[in-house]
Amino acid sequence: MHKSKLAGFIIDCQTDELQAAAAFWGAALGMPVRALSPEEAQYVELVDPLGHLHIEVQSVPHASRVHLDIETDDIEAEVRRLESLGAKRIAQIRTWWVMEAPTGQRFCVVRGTSAGFATEANSWS
Repeated sequence: MHKSKLAGFIIDCQTDELQAAAAFWGAALGMPVRALSPEEAQYVELVDPLGHLHIEVQSVPHASRVHLDIETDDIEAEVRRLESLGAKRIAQIRTWWVMEAPTGQRFCVVRGTSAGFATEANSWS
């Protein structure tokens, strides 16, 4: 058995000006901007004052788009579950998988880290 749930949304921006992109999205959504660690320099977090949404702005080499992340306590089991629903693996990046839904949308399967993961995630057998 493993668990998974929606982790959040990532705003992919094909830009060399990540801070400007994050400033735009922060202002547009009414969310303060917070830099992440130096190891995660391609990401900037938008802080939800209510703590319900996890949203990041990311600098990417591909066309700009929005994708979602699914967090899990067993990445391989969750990827296999999603494959059984029709998704396909696109690329493994560090510890996570980029997947594609049968309808063409890209999303990532990442390690579960949210505060409420243990109590809020769906259980799958």
